[in-house]
Amino acid sequence: MSLAGDVSAGTPRIHLSKDMQQLLYRLLAAGLLCVALSIATDAFFTTNNILNVLRQASLLFFLASGLTLVILTGGLDLSVGANIGLSACLAATVIKATGSPALGTLTGLASGCAIGICNGLMVAKLRIPSFIATYGMLWVLHGVTYYYMAGETIHGFPPGFRHIGSGYFLGIPIPVYLMIGFLIAGTVFAQRTVWGQQIYAIGANPMAARLSGIPVDRRLILVYAFSGAMAGVASIVFLARLNSAEGDIGEAMTLPAIAAVLIGGASLFGGVGSVFGTFVGALILTLVLNGMNLLAVNASWQPLVTGVIVIFAVWLDMVGRKRS
Repeated sequence: MSLAGDVSAGTPRIHLSKDMQQLLYRLLAAGLLCVALSIATDAFFTTNNILNVLRQASLLFFLASGLTLVILTGGLDLSVGANIGLSACLAATVIKATGSPALGTLTGLASGCAIGICNGLMVAKLRIPSFIATYGMLWVLHGVTYYYMAGETIHGFPPGFRHIGSGYFLGIPIPVYLMIGFLIAGTVFAQRTVWGQQIYAIGANPMAARLSGIPVDRRLILVYAFSGAMAGVASIVFLARLNSAEGDIGEAMTLPAIAAVLIGGASLFGGVGSVFGTFVGALILTLVLNGMNLLAVNASWQPLVTGVIVIFAVWLDMVGRKRS
């Protein structure tokens, strides 16, 4: 944002960058959606429902925030949902075997990060397109998780661990505090650090970034590792929230996470987007699904609506790129 003097009128004008304008439009859309839902149903503007929306948005944001950095480089991580499944099941096993929530949490985070690093190595070193590499990883993780769990369910964790996903502090769900922390950290990393600016440069033009001396391969491995680590974070919060782990946990989260990133203004072509925009996207998508639940819309329509939103967001991005 910058101030520029208007010579003819003698009054200063505020000029907003295109990215800031797009973000404000999305915030306006979220506000209008809230107004519409408050008119459509009295149950929307209740304390319990608002807290529920924030909790659901935070769970989606954990996954989508890591995915944002991958998409900024022009890549895609389709394995995040399956990553949640395996990481949660491994964490649950360790907690039940050792009685240590801390050790189980570290196991889930390490598992998620290791899977992300494998994705990064396939993309950066083996030069496998990210769509193919992570789609293949998705099926590998599903196979390993289903074999490992053998149809069993692990449940019943210590109350202290469950507090991570279902507890409150000063009347606010714990996941909301975690979301705010990761939102601040992710925004600072992407917008205010050299590594973050290099990630944007890679997404804008990978060849130019490589020629300018940016270690492209290392940065690609970094963003996929971060995406995997955030899937590990999501696995722990999901596990604590549900108090159980089974083979298909997190399986349905990949499409909503991608949708949140795209709704937030990121471009699948790379170089455009922000972590804060993804937060707004996660909030908008959660509001839509919450509104459908409050209005008693059949749950079978929710995947359809999510898919339509993804297609619409990609179409808007393509139109905007053509105009630019």
